Amino acid sequence: MDRTEELKKMAGIHAAGYVKNGMKVGLGTGSTVKYTILELGRRIREDGLKISCVPTSISTEELSIEQGISLHELASLEGLDLVIDGADEFDENLTLIKGGGGALVREKIIAQASDKMIIVADDSKKVSKLGKFPLPVEVIIFSWKETRRKISEITNIDLSRINRRMNHETDEPMITDNGNYILDLSLEEIDEPLKLESELIQLAGVLDCGLFCGIANTVVLANPEGIEIIEKRA
Repeated sequence: MDRTEELKKMAGIHAAGYVKNGMKVGLGTGSTVKYTILELGRRIREDGLKISCVPTSISTEELSIEQGISLHELASLEGLDLVIDGADEFDENLTLIKGGGGALVREKIIAQASDKMIIVADDSKKVSKLGKFPLPVEVIIFSWKETRRKISEITNIDLSRINRRMNHETDEPMITDNGNYILDLSLEEIDEPLKLESELIQLAGVLDCGLFCGIANTVVLANPEGIEIIEKRA
């Protein structure tokens, strides 16, 4: 296991410690939160942990079932105690870019239904300003090129920097769990994430974007020195 994978494992396992018996928990998507799910599965089998969970993607659902985790429809739980998820970038305000795995809409729905959002990350995800990681925007397939054109107008970037995400195994466009496309925006820097999020989601063809503003409470950050806990500033 290489250094980055070791850090992901450290963060994922540490975050599982926030989960207590009887909790209602959202389970995120990605290579770091995978270790949280594996640890929760171990605790269910070995320690008798009893929790009710909601997955944010089909891939997370499949892994959770393999681990013997009890899954439920979100509405049936009437809110969640916490969600543990990953991020592609986060800044000092705990504003996030998410969606590298394509599950951004379900992730945001579940995050907004949770009392607390815990992010698991390795030290490569911490940035001074968001934008180096391309911003994912989920768009409906109907007239997606027109939606892309409107996004270009809003962001003032060339169409060549707004790329439809591809499934490299099939060489076809990637289809989200919701049956839509994802456009990845190469912005380089995002000066006003809340404003940009608001402008993007007002477009009729946009389902949502990968900016998570004011939602995350805690980051469990793994670096070579160990685990650092970063809390949202009051």
